[in-house]
Order: sequence, then structure tokens, then C-alpha cells
Amino acid sequence: MRKIVIAGNWKMYKTQSEAKTFFSEFPAHLKNTAPQAAIADQQILICVPYTNLAILQTIVPAIGQANLSIGAQNVHWSENGAFTGEISAPMLVEIGIKYVIVGHSERRQFFGETEDTVNKRLKAAQSCGLTPILCVGESKQQRDANETESWIFSQLAADLVDIDQNNLIIAYEPIWAIGTGDTCASSEANRVIGLIRSKLVNRDVTIQYGGSVKPDNIDEIMAQPEIDGVLVGGASLDPAGFARIVNYR
Repeated sequence: MRKIVIAGNWKMYKTQSEAKTFFSEFPAHLKNTAPQAAIADQQILICVPYTNLAILQTIVPAIGQANLSIGAQNVHWSENGAFTGEISAPMLVEIGIKYVIVGHSERRQFFGETEDTVNKRLKAAQSCGLTPILCVGESKQQRDANETESWIFSQLAADLVDIDQNNLIIAYEPIWAIGTGDTCASSEANRVIGLIRSKLVNRDVTIQYGGSVKPDNIDEIMAQPEIDGVLVGGASLDPAGFARIVNYR
């Protein structure tokens, strides 16, 4: 059975004080009546700025939500070295982090991420036992040129070389729908995610949708048979709104 992963990506938002406030409010909005089987089938994940990782690792366990974890937003491919501003997989593992986003479109767009560096980051994450969330998706220009499928297939072919698909999450994030309010139609997201799944050796990999996910469209998105969760940007910053997304069922 494919696991549902509802993930928030705070990007470069929230100081430590703001993060503490979020988690002082968030648990009260979560459903507390879910059967244990449902909890086992669903992972709640919030990927936060590096400055929040260690402090939240001391706060979140006290909440008592067994399926709630904190994740990182990037990881370097080397265990150490002269890489100013980067963070290594052993550094994340040392403080108990288990998940990390790799290849987010903003990393690709603004910081020169390539398919080669994405592949190396995936390998580094998995070599230390981290579960990476690999982000793939097309631009508006590529979609308008009917290149969605060919582009995503090329990303997968390059990114997944020598990658263990038994320890992997994939997020389909159409770039044109990220932060624009222009959500990809749920049926279209379902179609593309089905195509992504058809290219995988392990068809049980969790595949999320990411792109202007909000409390008012989560039910329709999660009703799609190929979609195993969401990667949420702006809507994950509000404790009540993100809890509504987590509580979609």
C-alpha cells in the first residue's frame, strides 16, 4: 500500500520564535480521533529553514503526534568540505532528521541546481538513511509547447540513476502553478503523476502533488487515485489552514 505523505515547505519563512508559535497552535487543529491504522498510513512532514531544525526536534516529540516529523529543505552531496552555506546529510542525521527535499524548482531556478547535482544529493541523502523528496515538473513554456511528458521523463531518467526507489518520495510540482494561485487541474495532476509512476521500477513510491495547494482544494486533489499526498508551500505557514489540509479525510 502506498503511504500518504502530507508535507509542508516553509521555504525561507519563520524565525525560531514564529516556529514555536506555530507548533503551539497546530496540534489543537489536528483530528485526534483517527484510528491507529490511519496514522500508520499517513506521514505529516514540515520542512523548515535550517535554523529551526534543532529546536523543533526538541518541541515536536512532546506534541505526541507519532506521525509528525520535521524535515530539511536541501542537502549537500559531500559529507564535509569547503562548501560555504551548505549542510551535509550527517549533520541532519545527527539531530534526528529523516526527510529532506531535493531538487525543488526554486533551487533549480535560482541556485543553479542541475539534474547531475540533484542525483548526487539524492545519493548522499539515501547513503545516510534520509528519505529524499525529489521534485520534478515543467515550466509554463514547456507545458505550452506540449513538452510536459518528455521533460519530466528526462528529469526522472537523469535524477534516478542508481537511486533506491524503496526509500524515495516524488513530488510533481508544475512550476507554473507554484505560488501563482493557478492550481493544476486535479485530473491533470493525476494524469501526470500516473505517467511518472509508469516510469518507476517501484510502482509503490509515494508521489505527491505540489502547486498552490490550499484548504479549499485539498479534498479534490486527494480524491485522485494516483495522488499520494501533497507538498504545500504558502498554505503550510498557517497552523489552522495546514491542519485542514492534513485533516482532509
